[in-house]
Amino acid sequence: AEFKHYGATSSDHGHPTARTEDLPQPQAEALFQKALAGQCSAQEADMFRGHMLTEMARMSLEDGLVMQIHPGSMRNHSGDVMERFGRDKGYDIPTRTDYVSALRPLLNAVGSDARLTLILFTLDESSYARELAPLAGVYPALKLGPAWWFHDSYEGMKRFREMTTETAGFYNTVGFNDDTRAFCSIPARHDVARRVDCGYLATLIATGRLDRDEAHQVAYDLTYRLAKEAYRL
Repeated sequence: AEFKHYGATSSDHGHPTARTEDLPQPQAEALFQKALAGQCSAQEADMFRGHMLTEMARMSLEDGLVMQIHPGSMRNHSGDVMERFGRDKGYDIPTRTDYVSALRPLLNAVGSDARLTLILFTLDESSYARELAPLAGVYPALKLGPAWWFHDSYEGMKRFREMTTETAGFYNTVGFNDDTRAFCSIPARHDVARRVDCGYLATLIATGRLDRDEAHQVAYDLTYRLAKEAYRL
């Protein structure tokens, strides 16, 4: 409520994995009490974290906040640097991330509810065509966020379009949005994204797969309309 008061329209969840759970209420309550008492095992804590992602999705049905998930970074990979300098000193490394099994409990619970918008990001490019595009193509609530972090580059954005569009299309993505804290880079990153998308659209026109007037509309949507709609701005 506090964030909404100041104009927020989305929440953001950065987790080590994409694991979700949909536990029976008595089991969730028992885990919660163990967590409060500091008695959870690592496995129980991870299960509870997964359950809370599903609960957060249910909360989004009530408060209308768009839900984002940014999973799959092993933070502070270097123990030596962590010990000498502390957290967040550049040793965050992408990990292999499962989405098909991991998201199934959440998507079975709320993935077909039109009130929910769930925007998913990944650092695992191998999941683009195999997992993410098919999931976004079938679950109404799920949309794909743009190429993120390590892949926020010309080549990374190009790979994203080439690997997801065939199955997910353009309109199960959110165009391009940027959550960087490097504010001076924002205009350049949006410019790169627009050039990549227009280059991809030009290839579709040249190979007879898209009409020019349709490409103009898609370019506008990827640049502006999809992000506004997805984030309810």
